[in-house]
Amino acid sequence: MAPKTEATKNVDWLAQLDAQLEKERESIVKDMSELNNQKRTINKALIEDFWNIWTRFDKINVNMTMDPPKEAFALFTDYPDAWKFKDDFNYASVNSLQLVDRSQDQGRMGDSIKIWYYMVDSTPHLRMIFEYCEGEHYYKYAGWKRIFAQFVLFESTLSRLDMNKLHDKFGDVVKAWYESHLRRNRDIIIKHLKENYERGETFTE
Repeated sequence: MAPKTEATKNVDWLAQLDAQLEKERESIVKDMSELNNQKRTINKALIEDFWNIWTRFDKINVNMTMDPPKEAFALFTDYPDAWKFKDDFNYASVNSLQLVDRSQDQGRMGDSIKIWYYMVDSTPHLRMIFEYCEGEHYYKYAGWKRIFAQFVLFESTLSRLDMNKLHDKFGDVVKAWYESHLRRNRDIIIKHLKENYERGETFTE
């Protein structure tokens, strides 16, 4: 058998590399497809949860904003209760959701539940927090800044995500938040968070 020439060796090497790259591409495409399917299912459930909470607070005249906004995902037949999901909205592309209190009384402006996805060593995670303004502070070179505190309500990898546990935490905090509005006492939700949840980041803006 004739020895392989340098050109033949180069072709063999490129063929092996091409096969490895194709295998890697197929694996990543499969992983991304599975992730998108999972996010699509989770996000549709969370969007529906957020909207149901929005409507409940709206009935007691609490002004809330939601992201993604209702115009993006909902088709209404009888606003705000009768609706269905739009078919042309990319639910898998939603990487964060939030429900934000716009009330002016008792410093509530900006109180919010937020959910977002993030990666740790290529592993997708989901985190849910409650965020609120603790007050203001004057900084010599930046002026007045609002100080925000976060409390971690739920955190999980997507592979181990338990929607029942997420809903338990979600419902627990929403009930305290709702009661705080009914009683016109913001301390109810803040006290509940401090007694039951781990404090997360503090930041200014």
